[in-house]
Amino acid sequence: MNVTLAVKQYISKMIESSGAGMKVLLMDKETTSIVSVVYTQSEILQKEVYLFERIDSQNRDSMKHLKAICYLRPTKENVEHLIQELRRPKYSVYFIYFSNVISKSEIKALAEADEQEVVAEVQEFYGDFIAVNPHLFSLNLQGVARGRSWEPSMLQRCVQGLTSVLLALKKCPMIRYQLSSDMSKRLAESLKGLITKEYELFDFRKTEVPPLLLILDRSDDAITPLLNQWTYQAMVHELLGLNNNRIDLSRVPGISKELKEVVLSAEHDEFYANNLYLNFGEIGTNIKNLMEDFQKKKPKDQQRLESISDMKAFVDNYPQFKKMSGTVSKHVTVVGELSRLVAERQLMEVSETEQELSCQSDHSNAQQSVRRQLLNPRLSELDCVRLVMLYALRYERHSNSILPGLMEELSRRGVSERHRRMVKAVVEYGGKRVRGSDLIAPSDAVAITKQFFKGLKGVENVYTQHQPLVHDTLDQLIKGRLKDSQFPYLGASTLRDRPQDIIVFMIGGATYEEALSVYNLNRSMPGVRIVLGGSCIHNTKSFLEEVMSSAGQTGERAQTSGRQGNRR
Repeated sequence: MNVTLAVKQYISKMIESSGAGMKVLLMDKETTSIVSVVYTQSEILQKEVYLFERIDSQNRDSMKHLKAICYLRPTKENVEHLIQELRRPKYSVYFIYFSNVISKSEIKALAEADEQEVVAEVQEFYGDFIAVNPHLFSLNLQGVARGRSWEPSMLQRCVQGLTSVLLALKKCPMIRYQLSSDMSKRLAESLKGLITKEYELFDFRKTEVPPLLLILDRSDDAITPLLNQWTYQAMVHELLGLNNNRIDLSRVPGISKELKEVVLSAEHDEFYANNLYLNFGEIGTNIKNLMEDFQKKKPKDQQRLESISDMKAFVDNYPQFKKMSGTVSKHVTVVGELSRLVAERQLMEVSETEQELSCQSDHSNAQQSVRRQLLNPRLSELDCVRLVMLYALRYERHSNSILPGLMEELSRRGVSERHRRMVKAVVEYGGKRVRGSDLIAPSDAVAITKQFFKGLKGVENVYTQHQPLVHDTLDQLIKGRLKDSQFPYLGASTLRDRPQDIIVFMIGGATYEEALSVYNLNRSMPGVRIVLGGSCIHNTKSFLEEVMSSAGQTGERAQTSGRQGNRR
């Protein structure tokens, strides 16, 4: 189960099916992102695709010597654009691929528009999602809820996205959902309805153990997206913001022009692939090794090219050297900026308090730690607010809660009213009244014993003690202990054997910390394959935006958006 490979294979097949000759790739806004995450432009250029265009672009030139490969979402707008295109074709022949199921009536409308008979092929290729990592996908949707209910257009898009993932991976799953979430139940039922309607598409070869789709709700674990991160990919997203594998570094002091936006893709960057899940300390060491390796391979200024063979060797090695030079300067810049932000915002101290709040239950220590942090003038507004949110979620019903005092302290610090309102909004979004799980206080003897022993033996790394709730949920699921009363099956049948292929979908957005948990579970449990997906991939800023959007408070969004105000 590899979502990256599934999308890559679709795109390769599209390009190969059009045969030899120069081609243009016609896409929409979403499919442009879907393609760019798994393929670089230079890779596609090697397949004779010389032009990339948007279907909604008005000023495209007519180029009859090119074949058009159209990769589009099956929306009304795109179908309308295609109809207009086919009435006045700009290219010699059209190979049309939709990223999801398209209705027969829309196919008919396209056929009627194709008076010049330029369409060679129309197919459905189910790549209607962003393949972030091989085991992680996103639908890039922000603000999926209104209160505890679906934003109607978002429900339909999530059903389409999940359908596409299932078809791409060739899975017809049994479905379990989180009972405490009406949104989970509605998504499960809508998806089941579509699978029943399109049963011919889902007629895959039966496996001994059926695949399983588990639908969860972000509100069951509001703690994970509030924590600072210390592994490379998660840290980059938290502090700099990863958007379809791209990072905006334009606000980094003294940044060079070519590094204002960089791409971090595990598919095309060996250093990034090897360091994705390593912690910050290890990355620092590996960057140093990368630099030293680079220095050894660097052509000396005084290197004398005395013979033809010297020159040939230099030219042969130059592209490799240039690529390595780009990799080195990119990662040195990114890690350097992460280091600057960690020092400037004192994130190690902040993170220690966050971990204490999320993993331990000593109220006296917790309140002292939070108060001490709030007195530090160097703490950013966001970091102050996130500590108070974690305290509020952790000690929501504690008899000696100091939350009113902490809110006053935020006021005294001059924290904006909008940020202060977020504290209440987060508790309403993911507080005890809403949760269906034991996020804070484990109730069964096994979990209590596990927590006791964890406290007894100490931890290897004080900054990474926290385990997301999804880790325990999946652990219980794989061991056959996940309660049907909390996570019922949709329909009468249940799974008797240990599940092998599991797709988890998080309504309201997943996180890179959860993706790391899934990666570790995949490595430690032979025979089990897990893919995690979310309506989006959150960092703290985008999660708070999701919470405020759900509460209906979307004014002044730019203050907390994932791309704005990342550096303080």
